Amino acid sequence: MDTLVLDVGYTPVARVCWNRAITLWWAGKVEVVEHYEDWTVRSVTVELQVPAVVRFVRGMRPHKQRVRFSRETVFARDGGRCQYCNRQLARPNATYDHVTPRALGGRTGWENIVIACVRCNQRKGGRTPAQAGMTLAKVPVRPNTPPHDGMRFTYQPGMPAQWRAWLRDYVYWNGELEQDG
Repeated sequence: MDTLVLDVGYTPVARVCWNRAITLWWAGKVEVVEHYEDWTVRSVTVELQVPAVVRFVRGMRPHKQRVRFSRETVFARDGGRCQYCNRQLARPNATYDHVTPRALGGRTGWENIVIACVRCNQRKGGRTPAQAGMTLAKVPVRPNTPPHDGMRFTYQPGMPAQWRAWLRDYVYWNGELEQDG
């Protein structure tokens, strides 16, 4: 069973195995916020309740995360919009297009891959946008920061009951709100 880890401000940041949580507590890096009611572990001299939720005692230095090159991050970078006709796309309807086709020496990377709708991708074919008479909505670049910050999961059946309040509150305060249209 895992342990939920909160940062200094009580925001969920990770889940770790229970023995890692005990190691962090023993080292003085976290405080136990909630225990599992009926679960203890024993050594020869000590009996401990297993922590369900722990919180870092001091702030963590944010480490610079490498932005992973994936379909998800390209989709997020382009805002889910076709880069040729600027139409909003659902993920299943999005294709990934080489701006300079591979047949013409184009490479697969941040600066040469964009989101495109099927119609625009087929219209462009194996040509550059200029050859196809199309223009890009914006020049593709490597993003500086990952599209997601922090932990993005919600409480689901099967998760420990002690996690419910922490995950529900996080989603309540940080979830996207619907706008009046």
